[in-house]
Amino acid sequence: MLDSAEQLGSAGALARHIENFAPRVAQQEMALAVEQAIQDNYVLVTEAGTGTGKTFAYLVPALMSGKKIVISTGTKTLQDQLFHRDIPTVRDALNIPIAIALLKGRANYLCLHRLELAGEKSRFKKSDLRLQWQQVRDWQVQTSSGDIAECSVLSEDAMIWSAVTANADNCLGQDCPSYNDCYMFKARKRAQQADIVVVNHHLLLADMALRDDGVGEVLPSANAFIIDEAHQLPEAAAQFFGLRLSSRQLNELANDAIAEHLKHAKEHKSINTAAQDLQKATADLRIALGSSSQRGSWQALYKQEKQDKLEAALQNLAEKISGLEDALEPAAERERGLEHCFKRAQAFGLLLPQLTGAPVEDSVQWFETHRRSFSFHLTPMEVSDTFDSHIKSSRAAWIFSSATLAVGDGFDHFSNRMGLGEPVTHRWDSPFDFEQQALMYIPTAMPEPNSREYTQAVIEKALPVIEASTGGVFILFTSHRALQEAERILEQRTNHPLFVQGSMPRSELLKKFREHGQGVLLGTASFWEGIDVRGEALTCVIIDKLPFASPDDPVLKARIDAMRKEGQNPFMSFQLPSAVLSLKQGAGRLIRDNDDYGVLMLCDPRLYSKPYGRLFLKSMPVMPRCRTIEEVQAFYQRNSNQLEVKEA
Repeated sequence: MLDSAEQLGSAGALARHIENFAPRVAQQEMALAVEQAIQDNYVLVTEAGTGTGKTFAYLVPALMSGKKIVISTGTKTLQDQLFHRDIPTVRDALNIPIAIALLKGRANYLCLHRLELAGEKSRFKKSDLRLQWQQVRDWQVQTSSGDIAECSVLSEDAMIWSAVTANADNCLGQDCPSYNDCYMFKARKRAQQADIVVVNHHLLLADMALRDDGVGEVLPSANAFIIDEAHQLPEAAAQFFGLRLSSRQLNELANDAIAEHLKHAKEHKSINTAAQDLQKATADLRIALGSSSQRGSWQALYKQEKQDKLEAALQNLAEKISGLEDALEPAAERERGLEHCFKRAQAFGLLLPQLTGAPVEDSVQWFETHRRSFSFHLTPMEVSDTFDSHIKSSRAAWIFSSATLAVGDGFDHFSNRMGLGEPVTHRWDSPFDFEQQALMYIPTAMPEPNSREYTQAVIEKALPVIEASTGGVFILFTSHRALQEAERILEQRTNHPLFVQGSMPRSELLKKFREHGQGVLLGTASFWEGIDVRGEALTCVIIDKLPFASPDDPVLKARIDAMRKEGQNPFMSFQLPSAVLSLKQGAGRLIRDNDDYGVLMLCDPRLYSKPYGRLFLKSMPVMPRCRTIEEVQAFYQRNSNQLEVKEA
């Protein structure tokens, strides 16, 4: 039988099965590396530049291995793409009869018990929610999976979903009266029986966190775990190995208690009163936290002038949680839903002082507020030991892959954060011809990035590039403030249509941007990665600053302080490598195909004025650099002429 590299060659199964399949040496080499890691059961870390075809490079050896494999992706969108398109394509090409399963977190599946609870007439005062509930009810009769992504009549952010899906707090598990028909548990059963299971990072990490708490596993045991988009894993892991309590969780508890009371314990009127008291106490605490949206250290907030007011609001919330617990206790034995609400109230009562009390060693207590909501967090500063223990206990092969994992030529930053020790590492550059397809423009005479006039200067330098561009333009910002300022300036200075993050759902914004072909899209963090716009619709990416994380972020600040106490240099060993990886993600939006071309404009003068700028430049794909707008204009003119020749 051919090995995985040969199957990806010119005479292999994929070339025979897929029209216009182009064999790539880097893809074949990566496939062999993955094949070896699965076979010999070790940890492999790989970076494969855009265009390598890393998905097929790990799928072919995974399917050929005959072993149980869990594949984890960064987003649910990529998860669906793998399950519905990529794996079936490779399976059909290789003609290997394997079973595949798609497994998502609880909140992605319709919960039959909560659908019934939500149907209580008193639950919905708004007619649009009553209509949405009926639409879900109609869809439920037709669906076999219960995956809300498949409900075409409602968007995934429709308000009704929070009322008719379960989460870790309110899922009744095997005690649920609808357990035998539960979509989520049916999906888990399919996953247990499948050869290949496709999950996302959130579910993978949630499963690890559950095992840490002594709760049964969600994911099946596997011979190998393949982690795609692995650069997202360190930050996601910190969330899942920590603790969290939010106003949404508290309000959901109150709403569920009211619904269960109406259905099963109407004579226990104290439940309804206590639940309403909890809702009010939650709202009062949000007011006590201040009117602005903010994110910061809990200890720093608690030391401010409002301490008495905040302490009183916290004490009141604790009392109302306890009051609901007391009201539920007499009825808890009557019905499983009531019992579960009682247990949630107990858990929240214990969690609140952990998050808002005395500091916890090696962890960060922080809070976040939005217009009507808040959340408290306890986040570990390091996840390396925890993740390392999971890898060792799994006795499986682990393959980590991304287009952006290396800083310079090394993987130490990622490996150290994830506790991987000294894994086997490989790196393949993108097969795209960046020397011909791309130009890096670093303008001269830019002010310092912390100056007030910096965003104005970015736009002044960007305007002639936008006019010279033969297609659409991305301008990526490191802050919402800069984006908003740039929007105000551009509205007065360009006739190109502006597509601004937040003005409409991301998918719709990108669709309209692609269709126009000459637009200017302004985006921040979420637009730096996971965006694929090919051809003339995107021929320029402009990045305002080197993407250093805000030093005011409470988790980062605590990590920096801890590293300094240990005698480390947090800038060189953590902040700089993290920024390099982020810049690589942003720059990766430009060239997505063999026929793409464009200008990458990096506005930050520190690329040349600071010694660390060399590390950023070294980590970029090798492409020509220029400092003048005339060279940019010549680049676009040359590519425009070549395009006209091709079309002729």
